[in-house]
Amino acid sequence: MDDQQRRRTLGEFLRSRRERLTPREAGILAGPRRRTPGLRREEVAQLSGVSVTWYTWLEQARDITVSRQVLMSLARALMLSSVERRYLCALAGLPLPERPADGGPGPALQKLVEALEPHPAYLLDANWDLVGWNRAEAGLIGDPGQLEPAERNLLWLVFMDPAMRSLLADWHGQAQDLVAQFRADARQRSGDPRFEQLTNGLREASEEFRTWWAAHDIADFGSSRRRFAHPQVGALTFDYVKLAALDAPGIKLFACMPADAGTAAKLPALQLCAAGARGGVDVTATGAAATP
Repeated sequence: MDDQQRRRTLGEFLRSRRERLTPREAGILAGPRRRTPGLRREEVAQLSGVSVTWYTWLEQARDITVSRQVLMSLARALMLSSVERRYLCALAGLPLPERPADGGPGPALQKLVEALEPHPAYLLDANWDLVGWNRAEAGLIGDPGQLEPAERNLLWLVFMDPAMRSLLADWHGQAQDLVAQFRADARQRSGDPRFEQLTNGLREASEEFRTWWAAHDIADFGSSRRRFAHPQVGALTFDYVKLAALDAPGIKLFACMPADAGTAAKLPALQLCAAGARGGVDVTATGAAATP
């Protein structure tokens, strides 16, 4: 869509929202001789604090500058939904507002994670708190359910759990990469109480995190391969797949797919490890022999 077409679509969208909004809904007293069923342009302009000429030009697809502040004023005046506001921003060529997170992933996502057995899978929220996992994931990293809620965080585990340092075959490289990914993923979390609690706690408790966080390195999540040295199962190599849940803003699903036949053969043993205490059980006693 070129700029002219985008401006034309923006004007048509604003006009359609203006014409569907009644004066009563907007808190305007409609006169007895009113001809239009919706709002007039001057009424939208007055409600949003802009000039009638400027708003008219906007509907007419004129090439004018639109700021986020003014656009959000229009969105409030027209009583747009969150989906409509995102669409409005896209048409205006502005960055999309972050979708608000809801109360959690919901039971359907947790069922999906469980359905991925025997492959390890888990759910992270916007602050990388673990909000869902399956038995295979618990067998891989230990059961997060046995931790205090504030400790059920991927970054916290990587930096503060001694078992994770030996579990990750390349702890230094993977931990540093995770910090860069977290900074990119949480760039709009500043001011969030949980985000501040987590990052402040890690800076105080971990010299490595404090150093790497101060470096301000940024990295997007790409195709990721991680190697583990599991204390019971042995060497494991997984390719990580990341999916975003459209119906649960802020929630991401990670699935661990075996990168080789040896890892695939050991998947049932991870589920057996989940039955024991954090860190796993001796699966060799059950017949699922660990191999290097």
